Amino acid sequence: PAEGSYEVGIPHYCKGGVPGKYPTFDAIPHPMPFRTLYDPLGLYKNMSEEIKERRLLAEINNGRLAMLGIFGFLCAQTIPGSVPLLNGMFPPYAGEVMAPFEGDFEIVL
Repeated sequence: PAEGSYEVGIPHYCKGGVPGKYPTFDAIPHPMPFRTLYDPLGLYKNMSEEIKERRLLAEINNGRLAMLGIFGFLCAQTIPGSVPLLNGMFPPYAGEVMAPFEGDFEIVL
């Protein structure tokens, strides 16, 4: 690994890893108040695998709903009348909505 980085040994879920599995902070050389990101207080360490699986599915579905919600707001601002419930609640946006994904982060003054 490069200087200042730590090998955690857990592959990303898109590269064969397990969704929802987070590394611990054991490889970090300075003290950390929590050992994991998922269960920082250790409340769920004795939870059954069935409950963990159900909660993971709920978390994935919450993320999907959040993405749909953001897309709905984006559509309501760029295509007038496309989302009837949000019609007239937001001013139209005439800018380039995909600009954050173009990779051009140069600040133009």
